[in-house]
Amino acid sequence: MENPNIIVRVATADDKHYGKTITDEMEASAKARGTGIAKRSPEYVQLKMEEGKAVIALTDKGEWVGFCYIEAWGHEKFVANSGLIVNPAFRGHGVAKAIKHRVFELSRQKYPDAKIFGLTTGLAVMKINSELGYEPVTYSELTDDEEFWKGCRSCVNFDVLTSKNRKNCLCTAMLYDPVEKAKEEAEKKEEMKKAILSIRTETDAQPHPQVLVAANGEMKHKKARKFKENFKLFERWLRFKRHVLLKGGKEGVSGGSAPANKKRFFLFNLF
Repeated sequence: MENPNIIVRVATADDKHYGKTITDEMEASAKARGTGIAKRSPEYVQLKMEEGKAVIALTDKGEWVGFCYIEAWGHEKFVANSGLIVNPAFRGHGVAKAIKHRVFELSRQKYPDAKIFGLTTGLAVMKINSELGYEPVTYSELTDDEEFWKGCRSCVNFDVLTSKNRKNCLCTAMLYDPVEKAKEEAEKKEEMKKAILSIRTETDAQPHPQVLVAANGEMKHKKARKFKENFKLFERWLRFKRHVLLKGGKEGVSGGSAPANKKRFFLFNLF
């Protein structure tokens, strides 16, 4: 982090007095963005602190800097890192990234088998999620827990979500699947072994078809995620998606629905 005086750690019951400050800033930030988040009470975030399911950032003098908490859904099959917020006075210092990484680690520790997901309209958060291994997904791949979706009622775009039968909205859904990640790692290791064996035996001048060998000898896979490579394209898509969905919301359920869905499936084929 750029500011060495900021400490990012797991929140405890001793941090409960920051509860109202945190929820007030959550609400103010949502209004400023013109979007929305599930509204939470100070008591709710205080409970997360008591349970050890939250991460807080503070200066070494005790000034509140940022916060994020964990929620489990669908009998702990899904986990969401929710309510990410940074004090406006400390934005631009890498705080959000540090919090996201710490709360992700905490989620993996507490719920090692759960899928970790998030809904966000922020490109900066999407980039951080991508670094952690999240992938863009359709809403159908998220939890079907009704309690989770009830939290969207306080969002200003809730009518858009309901008009699309909860299949699409302004937010982008992203998911980290530990089972899929484990498979990917196993495949990479197997490909690496085959590539090294091929090079050692010199039976083939070219490396394994699934692997590229860089000048420094590092193995690089052809099947790298395209989400990172095409982030500018993704950003243009988000602007288009916002235009179509908001227009569709004004014209009714039928207005703009078909083209939005068609474009959405095209998007996920890209990644």
